[in-house]
Amino acid sequence: MPAAETTATPDRPDVQRLRANSVGLIGVIFMALATAAPITAMTGNLPVIVGGGNGVHAPAGFLFVTAVLTVFTVGYAAMARHITTAGAFYGFVSHGLGRVVGMASGLLAVLAYVVFEASIVGIFAYFAEQAFTAQFGIHWSWQVFALAMLAITAALSYFDLEVASKVLGVFLVGEVVMLLMLAGSVLAHGGGPGGLHAGTLDPTGAFAGVNAGVGLFFCFWSWIGFESTAMYGEESRNPKRIIPRATLLAVLSLGVLYTFVTWMVISGNGPTESLDIANGGNPLDLFLAPAHTYLGHWAVTAFQWLMCSSAFACGMAFHQCASRYLYAIGREGFLHPALGRTHPRHGSPHIASFTQTAIALAVIGGFWAAGQDPYVSLYTLTAILGTLALLVVQTLCSFAVIAYFRRNHPESRHWFRTFTAPLLGGIGMLAAIVLLVVNLDTAAGAASKTFFFKLIPWIVGAVFAGGIALALYMRARHPQRYEVMGRLIIEDSRERTEHASPATV
Repeated sequence: MPAAETTATPDRPDVQRLRANSVGLIGVIFMALATAAPITAMTGNLPVIVGGGNGVHAPAGFLFVTAVLTVFTVGYAAMARHITTAGAFYGFVSHGLGRVVGMASGLLAVLAYVVFEASIVGIFAYFAEQAFTAQFGIHWSWQVFALAMLAITAALSYFDLEVASKVLGVFLVGEVVMLLMLAGSVLAHGGGPGGLHAGTLDPTGAFAGVNAGVGLFFCFWSWIGFESTAMYGEESRNPKRIIPRATLLAVLSLGVLYTFVTWMVISGNGPTESLDIANGGNPLDLFLAPAHTYLGHWAVTAFQWLMCSSAFACGMAFHQCASRYLYAIGREGFLHPALGRTHPRHGSPHIASFTQTAIALAVIGGFWAAGQDPYVSLYTLTAILGTLALLVVQTLCSFAVIAYFRRNHPESRHWFRTFTAPLLGGIGMLAAIVLLVVNLDTAAGAASKTFFFKLIPWIVGAVFAGGIALALYMRARHPQRYEVMGRLIIEDSRERTEHASPATV
């Protein structure tokens, strides 16, 4: 197993490298899809979308968001063909819009992924508490499950990315198979009351319903994590080809899966019944009722456990994302340089990983001390905070693509890939931000009464302003370090063979 590598060039400091050749195309796709967590996204978000968002037109909402994210991905993938860095958005925005905006975006991305792990630990603890009570009659508090997940995630993340990708791959296959079995059984029976209801796929329905803004926001939230593919460029084989392909495949496959499953779930229950269930006391019955009807009681049990494994996989994938952002900023000498160290044997960002575990523990501990619910408050509020931060970064990334290709790589410029697509993607992301801000109270639900909820826009603004201030300070006082900011990319990440490290290719 190759050891962690240190790279040095005249224009950048010595840095410890992540272990190259850890994952291939399938592994990167698994990491991205696990971050999106299909079963968690469906069971957690669809009841809200149907009950308080697009209503029975939820499939149309997913079609619309698929289109927006696809055009965003075209520009994102074009950038990934030229820039390979564990910092992803941080590096992309720095190269396109400059180091000042890049640092602000980098800190926002760190904020997003750091709180996402805590958010998913909350919903995992909620699912696990319910599953253990229903299946074994064991009544353990949610804190037990939360601490267990943090410990296991920290242990697995200590090793190289291949270990994590294999664990996530097993969980991902199970949840996707379950969703497809449910949807396929409904399709095989010709739907439920009234048939298949193809009208729910009408694209104009994306803007219909009780509150289309809330519905579309939760559709966007269902994809959060797909963009994590670029973070694994330094650890993947042939990143210039793998990362663009993996990103586009992740977006499209999730779009097809979400649209098909949503359509079948609404058809299986019936449109009127779906609205009643989503607004009732047991919104998970939106899935569990057709699972019992079309597959049998075993499927209900399987769903309960797969919701737990899906949330666990999602949390571990977000942990990997947060660790690599902390590592990317740390190796450039910002925050603390120790974050930029990698394990001498496994090549993993182990110090950044343990730091991320400590941060997630602190966030969870804060909600625990305040007596907040793991689902209503911890999951919902931190998810909204992270999503708002990440949407801002994705918007800036779209415009960074346009700026980057105006100045660089004329051979790669294209009217659609490097201008029209990122422009449309940026406009779509701006629309998503507006939808979220306008409907913030509705999206938060009962948690909107908390003090933390009121702080969310201020936290995002403060972190962005702090990034700008840090960059301006470094430019004035430490110009040499400023020149490195967001520019540490891996120049030798051309196609690699299975057994060769970058040093020997």
